Amino acid sequence: MKLSIQYLQKAVNNNSVNVKEMTASVAKTLVEQIDHLSKIASDFSQFANIGNPVVELFDLHELLYSLTSLYETTENILFKWVPVHQHVLVYADKTQLNRLFTNLLQNAMEACENKDRQVVSISEELNGSNIIVKVTDNGEGIPLQTQSKIFIPNFTTKSSGTGLGLAMSKTIVEQAKGRIWFETKVGEGSTFFVELPVETEIQPAAVV
Repeated sequence: MKLSIQYLQKAVNNNSVNVKEMTASVAKTLVEQIDHLSKIASDFSQFANIGNPVVELFDLHELLYSLTSLYETTENILFKWVPVHQHVLVYADKTQLNRLFTNLLQNAMEACENKDRQVVSISEELNGSNIIVKVTDNGEGIPLQTQSKIFIPNFTTKSSGTGLGLAMSKTIVEQAKGRIWFETKVGEGSTFFVELPVETEIQPAAVV
């Protein structure tokens, strides 16, 4: 960013004829870089505070319903949600689980952004005393050489990523006494699974 500003200052001092266009270009670059820095700062801040969960009993189904409502209208993506239509009460940090599923959904959308037909789905499945939430995309899949590193902090395949998203996701799930894993096929897509214990008896939910 410093080099960009110095470049612009030099152009102004030399009375360059295209200084207006250069100013617009530099401004655009600076805004983009500030956005990246803001995300990096946010990721590190969240990662630093992740070890202090504020647990409460809440309906995971309602949290997922709220999230999916935001993604259902996303342009150029066929978004599917397959709920269980029941209350699913879990004992965990609600804000952190919201962050977890937001991250998984965002990753799924980015994974298939180069596909002509982009499909992202999230589904709920009861498995005894646990709930399994699946987030699936039809992207390019995860290469074999990177699969073992996916949940390692600071590892990322994104040019502007911090490598903390999935590492945070794993920590959040484990703090909620659950587990997270994935299945992937190169060229076909990936599915991330989040399994969490259901804390109380499951009752029929209100229609949503």
